[in-house]
Amino acid sequence: MEKTIILQSVFTCPKCGHQKEETMPTDACVYFYECVSCHEVIKPTDGCCCVYCSYGTVDCPSIQEGGDNCC
Repeated sequence: MEKTIILQSVFTCPKCGHQKEETMPTDACVYFYECVSCHEVIKPTDGCCCVYCSYGTVDCPSIQEGGDNCC
């Protein structure tokens, strides 16, 4: 049975709190994200592989598939 991967995640900027729904890529990690509101360039927190695992409502597709590290 194949696991359903959720590609939509709501990203919350840790600087200004702005939220935006994004579609996560399935073939690449997102290590940098520029907030559309405050223009801060966001990086993952220590121990996280990408910005979606750090600041999104859903972990990245690689982690959802059961990987230990997405990159």
